[in-house]
Amino acid sequence: MTTLKSKLQEDLTAAIKERDELRSSTLRLTLSAITNEEVAGKTARELSDDEVQKVITREAKKRREAAEAFANGGRAEQAERERAEGEVLAGYLPKQLSDDDLEQLVAAAVAEAKGAGAEGPRAMGQVMKIVNPKVAGRAEGGRVAAIVKRLLAAG
Repeated sequence: MTTLKSKLQEDLTAAIKERDELRSSTLRLTLSAITNEEVAGKTARELSDDEVQKVITREAKKRREAAEAFANGGRAEQAERERAEGEVLAGYLPKQLSDDDLEQLVAAAVAEAKGAGAEGPRAMGQVMKIVNPKVAGRAEGGRVAAIVKRLLAAG
């Protein structure tokens, strides 16, 4: 069993013993999503820590989107619950890059792409190929793409 998955299970056991309903339900749902991912496809397999982290990232993103939808729908209590679940999951993810750090990484990638002869908005794909491995798991794709577009448009 992967170390991240076993840590989630240990934390779930601790949360149940402490009667922490929010934490235990969040971890239960996340472990369920991991198990679903493991049995998806033709053969069952065990996920690596990186794959488990991707599942946790996807679950955290679902919580953010649900919180936003509840807030827009005037259901503040559910929105707050979703945000709290997102905070629980954030504890298992790598620290997110700040806007300044992310902008520096993207600027270096834009310079590298320009050095390879790619310029303007059409260089978006090449810049993303350079940046994505460097920021994997530490910044959401939409955030990265927005900064790439802005820097490419600035020229």
